Amino acid sequence: MKPKIYATLPISADVEKYLSEYCELRKWTGEDRISRNLLLEELKDVDGLLTSGIRIDEDLLNNAPKLKVVSNVSVGFNNFNVEAMKKFNVIGTNTPYVLDETVADLTFALMLASARRIAELDRLVKDGNWNPTKDDQLFFGIDVHSSTLGIIGMGRIGEAVARRAKFGFDMDVLYYNRNRKPGAEEKYGAEYCDLDSLLKRSDFIVMLTPLTPETEHLIGEREFKLMRNSAFFINVSRGKTVDEQALIRALENKEIYGAGLDVFQKEPVEKDNPLIKMPNVVTVPHIGSATKKTRDAMMMRAAQNIVSVLTGKGALDSVY
Repeated sequence: MKPKIYATLPISADVEKYLSEYCELRKWTGEDRISRNLLLEELKDVDGLLTSGIRIDEDLLNNAPKLKVVSNVSVGFNNFNVEAMKKFNVIGTNTPYVLDETVADLTFALMLASARRIAELDRLVKDGNWNPTKDDQLFFGIDVHSSTLGIIGMGRIGEAVARRAKFGFDMDVLYYNRNRKPGAEEKYGAEYCDLDSLLKRSDFIVMLTPLTPETEHLIGEREFKLMRNSAFFINVSRGKTVDEQALIRALENKEIYGAGLDVFQKEPVEKDNPLIKMPNVVTVPHIGSATKKTRDAMMMRAAQNIVSVLTGKGALDSVY
């Protein structure tokens, strides 16, 4: 008898065909996210869960007596209560590697859009306010090339960003990480430094850390005050790695020049959040890996993870 799995998100025909070779597949087909109560009902007889962002906690695990594996279609796994999953002997997997280059692309898109005021000036043109008789200094932005980039979290995505910075934009690269990365230092001329030094010296500061108890609110009021008034802050990690109220105050008080944000403290971002009304802040809706090619690859990797566990071969990408 094939193991049973449940998918809470849409899957491609190729992935469905692959999963069906090894498993009995059920999936949520509603337009909105599946309700918690319905999910708990669906999990009563399944061996594997294919999902993204669903909270995996003791309550869910108590309602899923046969569950052996939860496969996250994401590189992050802060939706996992790891201790509870260990207690119930449930394996958690994620999808690293396949999204690195795409997220690095978005990081540079946010840097360029922020520095050259792309969103702000796009609105100006579309609103009919482009007056060629005015002083064009009103349209001036900041150069990205030949500036200094500070990367907080030099993992795979950080290295992909460093490569673009060094060889595409002739930038000096600084980085702060739990461990030194001699390979990145040799390949990209990256300079390892402490966090305070990075914040003081960088023109662009990019957050690429996972969300952990150690990194929650890693950047707060003190850290923003260390940054240059001309600095841009880019967050493509998780919203809670930054004290959002401190970021808002730093922007309002002109302690930093601007920001590019893919993630927020609360998502979807609330309509009264001051960040979405600031012309010097570029905001996008958590789209780091959002291309069809990358999402398809992530979904297939997640499917391979769940099949590998349920066929006794072990996880390809276990998170603990």
